Amino acid sequence: MSTAPPASPAPPPAPSPVAVVGIGADGWAGLAEPARTALLEAEVLIGGGRQLGLLPAVCAGRRVAWPTPLRPAVGGLLAAHRGSRIAVLASGDPMFYGIGRALTEELGAGALRVLPHPSSVAYACARLGWPAEETETVTLVGRPAARLLAALHDGRRLLVLSADATTPATVAALLTEHGFGPSRLTVLEQLGSAAESRHEGTAEEWAHPAGDPLNLVAVECRATPDALRLGLVPGLPDAAYEHDGQLTKRHVRAATLAALAPAPGELLWDVGGGSGSIAVEWMRAHPSCRAVTVERDEARAARIGRNADRLGVPGLRVVSGRAPRALAGLPAPDAVFIGGGLTAPGLIDACWEALPAGGRLVANTVTLESEALLADRYRRHGGELVRLAVAHAVPVGGFTGWRQAMPVTQWSVRKPHDLPGATP
Repeated sequence: MSTAPPASPAPPPAPSPVAVVGIGADGWAGLAEPARTALLEAEVLIGGGRQLGLLPAVCAGRRVAWPTPLRPAVGGLLAAHRGSRIAVLASGDPMFYGIGRALTEELGAGALRVLPHPSSVAYACARLGWPAEETETVTLVGRPAARLLAALHDGRRLLVLSADATTPATVAALLTEHGFGPSRLTVLEQLGSAAESRHEGTAEEWAHPAGDPLNLVAVECRATPDALRLGLVPGLPDAAYEHDGQLTKRHVRAATLAALAPAPGELLWDVGGGSGSIAVEWMRAHPSCRAVTVERDEARAARIGRNADRLGVPGLRVVSGRAPRALAGLPAPDAVFIGGGLTAPGLIDACWEALPAGGRLVANTVTLESEALLADRYRRHGGELVRLAVAHAVPVGGFTGWRQAMPVTQWSVRKPHDLPGATP
């Protein structure tokens, strides 16, 4: 008599997705029904103390406040409550400078159910009548205030996400210091709630005391007549930089950045940083561009940091050390610029080896010895070898003549995909 094989055990049920619920300053009253249902059904409610305080007692799940610092704790906190129905609270739209990014990085998009609420930016544009697509947003939450400087252009409208109640005064002081004192500021507090309020004034005359920590600063940029004009394309005025003469001058700098061809998200190694101008303008090309500059002279390395802050890219990483030794352990670059130290043994080889297939290398020099090295590499690897010569008009007695700057030899090359060991 035959018997049926034992039934296979039923697979465990799939875990419930983590509900990520955007909530505004109006709290429970402003939530749509799906968001309310997710919070009512949650066994664990995770969020900031202010957000958790907006929930009524009927939300009976265990309330867990995010620790500080938040980002390193996300994975462990989620793991500690694995198997429970979890709802995470976020301010406004969770995927707009919110906790949604960290949760996606930890769990993947498929493990989340995101229920967004209008962001503070949406509310601000509605209150001010500003088209969102023509308004730039800069966040200072957990980031240096100097980031704002890269977005300052006469006539532009900015929305600044504040870190706390002191941010409006910080923004006003920064604008005034950098030639944008006439800019009009509007501070919007508790957007969307019954306690919503606003304060207005110019940056140079800002005298409002610190108010509600939940605020946003709207800026209508106005520059003073003598403010240094900083455009979007490479080749900022040399006067924009603090330097001791070790500066890639603006016309050569513009040609160098064109050869490096920065694209969003890419990483540059700037070897022999000098004043940091190449790395600074690489990062100004797009907010997601990253750079590491290596400079052996400690005074120059400190100067690079000051230039990065002044020109709105405080995220520039400065490594004080001698290349190629200082390159060890750095993340792989998408492009390398060598502006000094070309004759250092092994430097060009180390940079070339670090590049992935398709990566770009650009090297500039004014000396015959380094020029010979570049000519040799050009013969071996191809690319483009050019000489850049710039002359400036200067007074010659009662007339005007040309003063020739030292010509710069530049080698630029893209690493091919068919090299042994090259990774696409």
